[in-house]
Amino acid sequence: MIRLILVGILLLLCLAFFLQNQEQEVKLRYFFGLFEASTPIYKPILTGFAIGLLVSGILLFPPWVRGRIELRRKTKALQEAEVDLERLRHSLEKVTGKSSPPPPGDSPLRDRSDE
Repeated sequence: MIRLILVGILLLLCLAFFLQNQEQEVKLRYFFGLFEASTPIYKPILTGFAIGLLVSGILLFPPWVRGRIELRRKTKALQEAEVDLERLRHSLEKVTGKSSPPPPGDSPLRDRSDE
């Protein structure tokens, strides 16, 4: 949530900067001075910002995908471990003839005052 607020503040500051600098011109020299163009100052800055966002998105995409794959793998391993634990509990019940205690959330003596 804090990141979202900081990004919002940054975008508002950028918008204020762009609106205040619409009249100022800058001369851009392309290809070692062979080609020149005059443009408002906010356009090159906005272009640089957009290119930075694009590059950071491209660089952060592979680690995000790897994290999602790892999360999926660990979630599947956890589910398999839970199934294995249940199977072992049932086999222990058959061997000992005793029933296992209920999980902590399913207590038969729970408080029913909120129902």
